[in-house]
Amino acid sequence: MGYVIDPAPTPSVAVDGTEDRFPVRRIFCVGRNYAAHAREMGKDPDREPPFFFTKPADAVVDTGQTVPYPPQTEDLHYEAEMVVAIGTGGRDISEADALDHVWGYGTGNDLTRRDLQKVAKDMGRPWDWGKAFDNSAIIGPLRPVSKVGHPASGSISLTVNGETRQDGDLTELIWSIPEVISILSRSIALQPGDLIMSGTPAGVGALKPGDICTASVVGLAECTVTIGARD
Repeated sequence: MGYVIDPAPTPSVAVDGTEDRFPVRRIFCVGRNYAAHAREMGKDPDREPPFFFTKPADAVVDTGQTVPYPPQTEDLHYEAEMVVAIGTGGRDISEADALDHVWGYGTGNDLTRRDLQKVAKDMGRPWDWGKAFDNSAIIGPLRPVSKVGHPASGSISLTVNGETRQDGDLTELIWSIPEVISILSRSIALQPGDLIMSGTPAGVGALKPGDICTASVVGLAECTVTIGARD
């Protein structure tokens, strides 16, 4: 058997300190998982059941790259996130067992076409065009659990051209990483290679061509992207 067109390369993320790569199967994102960010987006931060959206695996971009300012938007936003890399799959995973399924963690930047997302929200439509576009998942080198444990407290921040724009703490997550993994696995069987972008703290804002944006999470490798000219 052959393929009628060439198969696409496997998207992957760097593993810090090695030449190895982590193959990416799917990217799940948790919406409004920090109370202060929920408030700045005009939503109630009470613990309603978490909701998820996705990005295509090939939206991944390594740290240090320049990405073009995306089309069809005038309001490109940054969102610093801690990324969870799933190493062992499962369905209906209990919270008590959830962290056993984690291979490692990284720092991410969930780029968002905010104006397109707003239109989708106002019309009750999916967020895909605002969230799931080319080069929208900037992810720094992953560090395995054996080196970093399971980060649950400490700084998550982001700078633009050296100026701090986001400054939160992992303790501010509305839904913890074990809860997120457990809830997600009730609807979808998680698989090795899945990534979970766990939410962003308050302070999201716009980027323009020429900006250098760096996201940081305590104990993890930084994630930097330069915004280029429109493609």
